Amino acid sequence: MRAQQTLYERYAARMYRICFRYVREELQAEDLLISGFMKVFNRLDQFEYRNDGSLEAWIKKIMVNESLMYLRKRYNFNLVTEAEAHHLEADTTLESQLAAEEIYALILGLPTGYRTVFNLFVIEGYSHQEIAEQLNISENTSKSQLSKARAALRNLLLQHGFTHENGRTG
Repeated sequence: MRAQQTLYERYAARMYRICFRYVREELQAEDLLISGFMKVFNRLDQFEYRNDGSLEAWIKKIMVNESLMYLRKRYNFNLVTEAEAHHLEADTTLESQLAAEEIYALILGLPTGYRTVFNLFVIEGYSHQEIAEQLNISENTSKSQLSKARAALRNLLLQHGFTHENGRTG
C-alpha cells in the first residue's frame, strides 16, 4: 500500500494532465486517472517482466489508452470521409513562438476529434497507422483530422493576435 501511494504521488499530477488533455473535463480526467492507476497497480508485475522502457512511459501509455477508450465510447472519430483526406504542410514557426501554456489552452479548444488526433500525433508521437488502430479509423481519416486540427489551430492563433513574422502582434 505504501509503495502504491508513493507511486501515485510521484506520477499523479503528470498523468492527470495527460488525461485532461484528451477529455477536457476535470471530473472525467480524475476518473480516468484513478482507473488508469488501478490498471497500473494490477499489472505492475507485467512491466517488470517485460522491462520495455521507463516506468513513467509505461504508466503514460496506460493513461493515454484509458483516455482513448473513454473517447471511443463517447465520440465518433469518423468525422470525415477518406475522399476528404489531405495534407497541409506543418507550420511550426508560428507554433514555436508561443508559450507552452498558450498553445495548450488553444489545443484544449479544438473539437474532440481534432484534439485527440493532434495530441496523439504531435505530442505523443504516434504514427497515423497507430492512431488509426487506436481510434478504429482509417489512416486517411487520421491525416485529415490532423490537417484540420492544424488549420483550426492556425486560425485560433491568428484570432489571438499571432502572425508568422513576429509572433504576437500589438
